[in-house]
Amino acid sequence: MSKSSNQMWGGRFADGPDALMEAINASIGFDRRLARQDIEASRAHAQMLGATGIVDGADADAIREGLLTVLAEIEGGGFAFSTALEDIHMNVEARLTELIGPVAGRLHTARSRNDQVATDFRLWVRDAIDDTLEALDALHAALIDQADRHHDWIMPGFTHLQTAQPVTWGHHMLAYAEMVHRDRGRFRDARARMNESPLGAAALAGTSFPIDRDMTARALGFDRPCANSLDAVSDRDFALEFLGAASIAAMHLSRLAEELVIWSSAQFRFVVLSDRWTTGSSIMPQKKNPDAAELLRAKLGRILGANVALLTVMKGLPLTYSKDMQEDKEQVFDAADHLLLALRAMAGMVADMTPRRDALEAAAASGFSTATDLADWLVRELGLPFREAHHVTGALVARAEKAGVDLPDLTLAEMQHEHPGITQAVFGVLGVRNSVASRDVSGGTAPGRVREQIERWRGGDRA
Repeated sequence: MSKSSNQMWGGRFADGPDALMEAINASIGFDRRLARQDIEASRAHAQMLGATGIVDGADADAIREGLLTVLAEIEGGGFAFSTALEDIHMNVEARLTELIGPVAGRLHTARSRNDQVATDFRLWVRDAIDDTLEALDALHAALIDQADRHHDWIMPGFTHLQTAQPVTWGHHMLAYAEMVHRDRGRFRDARARMNESPLGAAALAGTSFPIDRDMTARALGFDRPCANSLDAVSDRDFALEFLGAASIAAMHLSRLAEELVIWSSAQFRFVVLSDRWTTGSSIMPQKKNPDAAELLRAKLGRILGANVALLTVMKGLPLTYSKDMQEDKEQVFDAADHLLLALRAMAGMVADMTPRRDALEAAAASGFSTATDLADWLVRELGLPFREAHHVTGALVARAEKAGVDLPDLTLAEMQHEHPGITQAVFGVLGVRNSVASRDVSGGTAPGRVREQIERWRGGDRA
């Protein structure tokens, strides 16, 4: 065999790969991030080989101890990764051989790089989900705290980015808390479904050795082994589900980031973002730019792109393993990194931001935001059909707009011009506080209902 051919698989090859082929083929530049999971899975595999008598017990112990030494070298920064050895699996095995000699070659008994990488990658994604859930919990807590501190502050609710009806700050914050809670559910669901062990599927058909797959599954914290060896090595649904859940979470974060950008502008003045999450201008000394929110809004596009990229990789692959699947990890690594960064940054921004009560309430009272309250009053008190009430209210809005005033500023006579049955009592529903208080239904914006939801979250009823 040529000295340049790979010592791990080069028995059939007379010559080593072209330098360009080596560059295309190697994944050690990114899959070194699987080192801890690779060694964890290899130690479980070695323990099982020893327990079943497939490998001598002393050899299995030597392999397991040697792997701990390799892990210490990697985590200590003293490990020399080799592109010629292609990936993390071969790099680890080669170093293990240097440490304990030929007995290291027994580690790969009854397994393939196909089930090895499928196992490592599941373990990595599972860890990423756990980190993501922790960050989602922190963001959720920050949103609940914001809702709690200002639960009854009045602000405008929008549709089409136009003033619609008054709502409370607490209600608005709790809307995002609901989104984050659904995100947590999606990641938990994905974690539960992916928690099966591919180890023992070998290349694609299983192995003729009398392995104990339940033993390795338990050792690695999986619920059970994967039921079908073909599916075990070819499945990347777990990565796609992670990216799918990450994409929805990213969309939620981007929506909130967009609101923070708008709200912190001089035109809105709804919130003040802290100095920790803003920057200045090199030329305009008055500027305080919401750069963290803007960067977050942009970076989250990478997650959506990763989801599409991996779907594109997988969509045309026959069973079982194809080298295309080497392109799965960089997408997931990048998405996981940026999602975690975004979640932590958003939790910080939400915790630190200061809403401006005067600006919020003034905006809530603008744009004829209590028009629906007027229409409802006409239905409730005068017995008008809603469509007629809608028409009368629209005429009153037009009258107020022409006069340059808001609905509560119209006189009773002006209102009776559009409908003679209107009485002085109508003014009791036109204030923004009255409007908000009247939405006293389950899920409504009334302060009491908001407080009810906050207490429910605080009590863990929906955790």
